[in-house]
Amino acid sequence: MKKLTILLILLAIVLSMPLLAQKPSPMLLTPDNCVVLLIDHQPQMGFSVKNIEVATLRNNLAGLSKATQLFKVPVVLTTVSEEFAGALWPEIKNVFPNNTIIERTTMNSWEDPRVVEAIRKTGRKKIVLAGLWTQVCGAFVALSALNEGYEVYFVTDASGDVSQEIHDNAIQRMLQAGTIPVNWLQVMLEWQRDWARKETYEGVNQIVMQHTGNYGLGVIYARKILGSKANEGKSSSRGNE
Repeated sequence: MKKLTILLILLAIVLSMPLLAQKPSPMLLTPDNCVVLLIDHQPQMGFSVKNIEVATLRNNLAGLSKATQLFKVPVVLTTVSEEFAGALWPEIKNVFPNNTIIERTTMNSWEDPRVVEAIRKTGRKKIVLAGLWTQVCGAFVALSALNEGYEVYFVTDASGDVSQEIHDNAIQRMLQAGTIPVNWLQVMLEWQRDWARKETYEGVNQIVMQHTGNYGLGVIYARKILGSKANEGKSSSRGNE
């Protein structure tokens, strides 16, 4: 009987304590802890990409660029020898019309001091990286940045290479060194992380409807059928009981 009384008292104490929200992992990306680095998304580089349809790649980059702008995440844009490789793709440039584009001659962007300085000026240690090609613009930068203490999140579906094998091998090389693979939609949802964050809620849904295929169609359909009730930011009345 005494043991039962003690257990009941402990249970009452636990139930009376306010529920505490769990702290998110510091490994998660937030709009305040990372910088986006987009490398060499140019016509000449895109012509040779074989591991992903270029139309899909361009769509993914448009989604990532719009999300970066929506969440006000700093972005560094860089190209290689535009006279040869062409201008930065409009899917990116149109989203950031006033951003400086750093034109390089180096294959490894990390060997251009202007790129490194642009990253350092943000004061952020997490780099969300995408580039063409994976084996060069991705791997070279990832390995170099990791060596200087940065965390690198490589956006696999906003990058590409001349074959699936080469793309995969480059990713494996980066993984073994400590790079974290992500996709563009994951990055955006990681930045949002709570549908009750109204300042970016509608913007995220607009990007979803424009750039996420079947998922976007689902949102369009839900809004058509449910109207104002199609809102992930509201808890159900049952859930609040």
